[in-house]
Amino acid sequence: MKKYKIIIIVLGVLLVLIFAVGFYYNYQLSRMTSKSEEVVVTISGGSIASIGKTLEQNKLIRSNFIFKLYTKLNKKNNLKAGTYKFNRNMNMKKIVDSLEKGSSYNPDQISITFQEGLNIRKIAKVVEENTNNKYDDFMELMNDKEYIKSLISEYWFLTDDILNEKIYYPLEGYLFPDTYYLQSKDVTNKEIVKTMLDEMNDKLEPYKKDIESSEYTIHEIMTLASIVEMEGKTSNDRASIAGVMVNRVNDKWSLGMDSTTYYYLKRDDYKVGLTYNELNTCDNAYNTRCRSFIGLPVGPITNAGMESLKATIKYHKHDYYYFVSDCSGENYFTKTATEHYNIIEKLKREGKWSCYQ
Repeated sequence: MKKYKIIIIVLGVLLVLIFAVGFYYNYQLSRMTSKSEEVVVTISGGSIASIGKTLEQNKLIRSNFIFKLYTKLNKKNNLKAGTYKFNRNMNMKKIVDSLEKGSSYNPDQISITFQEGLNIRKIAKVVEENTNNKYDDFMELMNDKEYIKSLISEYWFLTDDILNEKIYYPLEGYLFPDTYYLQSKDVTNKEIVKTMLDEMNDKLEPYKKDIESSEYTIHEIMTLASIVEMEGKTSNDRASIAGVMVNRVNDKWSLGMDSTTYYYLKRDDYKVGLTYNELNTCDNAYNTRCRSFIGLPVGPITNAGMESLKATIKYHKHDYYYFVSDCSGENYFTKTATEHYNIIEKLKREGKWSCYQ
């Protein structure tokens, strides 16, 4: 019996040791902190031990010994020299994977964020604020017809529709809003445009069959999406807003969207009210508030994000022809003009109307 007891004790101790070693090993592989702490490190090459020492000195790993053990067990022998931007919230696996791929760190790299709903003029301002390009130069490029034609031949979603002379800026609606990482402030305007168009291509590609089978052309879809972006304050109702516009277009109604009037006026401040004459100017190809204006404006009025694009491609089918938003962004959908104006009067009584005043 003593013999069996000793064996059981020994096995128990071994299991505890194995568990302890495993716990210790996994702990050593884990990230140094959960907080974001970026560190720029130069790896000069050399042995795995020297690389591990550099990482340990920069508090990116806990143990050079475990680093050597991990790379040996996982046959990670081809670690590349270079300057890297690591983060102390990266675990050892991610750090080693980065060292295998090689450094892509560029100290001159910049990031530019183009928010959803920016029109071409606002994009030009963001470009000027973040790069060495001038606003006027970007705007000149946006009106370069030969350049635009060259892009049409390159991207499937750009068609001759954007060459309509009544369109303010041919690429309006086609530059995908996102955060982009660019080489430096010396990036050219054409490189910026290409990056944004490439991203639009990636975003639209999964929906290409839906677009091709749609009752609307790609240009009409992009136009609808741009209005949805400006009229839909919350993502939940955007597909229903798109449905309202589809119903109005199909039944040959005026869209009646204020956002198109602001665009035709090239007025970016929505806090400035619209006059009766401005709302009823019918000789502009964008102003859908004019009652005699039937159908869609000549082109997009802003650059829509993915939520608005998806909401337009897969819009909600319903019987609503009107919608109105209150000051909190909640939308109210109605079928008749009487219901619509009753909602407006109710919002006025409750102090939820005229949000900008």
